[in-house]
Amino acid sequence: MTEPAHSPRPEPEQVNPVDDGDGDGKGIYWVLKNVLLGPPVRRIFRPKVEGAEHIPALGPAIIASNHLSYVDWIFMPLVVRRRVTFVAKSDYFTGAGVKGRFQRGFFKGTGQVPIDRSGGSASEGAIRAGMKVLERGELFGIYPEGTRSHDGKLYKGRTGVARLALEAKVPVIPCGVIGTDVVAPPGKVVASLASPTVKFGEPLDFSRYDGMEGDRLILRAVTDEIMYKIMELSGQEYVDMYATKAKSLEGRATTGAPKKVRKTDT
Repeated sequence: MTEPAHSPRPEPEQVNPVDDGDGDGKGIYWVLKNVLLGPPVRRIFRPKVEGAEHIPALGPAIIASNHLSYVDWIFMPLVVRRRVTFVAKSDYFTGAGVKGRFQRGFFKGTGQVPIDRSGGSASEGAIRAGMKVLERGELFGIYPEGTRSHDGKLYKGRTGVARLALEAKVPVIPCGVIGTDVVAPPGKVVASLASPTVKFGEPLDFSRYDGMEGDRLILRAVTDEIMYKIMELSGQEYVDMYATKAKSLEGRATTGAPKKVRKTDT
């Protein structure tokens, strides 16, 4: 891991590698990050980090990041001294082949939380899982776009990140990841040995909205503020549309399928 010249190289996370604590993968996480996976990834890709000082040494916080590639799950936690727990789509726990086995072992072994995004209760499950992580005083990672960007642009954030921040009363640390889509673009395991950059911004305090987590306008305002900070860090072009809708529209344009007409369009 390449750090700013003024920042000392962080020491490995002080967790006993043979003790899994409450069974949530702390020991395996430590071994993967500091022994098996982390050292070779640092040597090969030499990821850079900026703003690491914005990550609190103790206490709960949400890290909200853009999402360009499946390897975001590796590089962003790798440059953070503390463990970062994510809610990951269930596909990552059931994949086949070399890539599937690697993902399955990594996510299961490090205590990441699987969630089925096909059901209507997916967002509620993510909120509950995030609350448990934050109640333990840990870091919870989330991708507000809800899915990877298919074209490198930054898309509209889902309001779950705002609801979680207000309900848990914790700060949100914006994160911009740059270059992981070059390392591993869609459909590729690894395409380049380029060095990605991970940037962290100053923690965002939303305590002024205490008790207003049920207000949809407040949730949208908080989410938009978070996305704006992510945009500043990542340098991406922002699109005021959900990524899932953008992918769908692009798919129709490619296949020539007609656009669905809603009553409000007539």
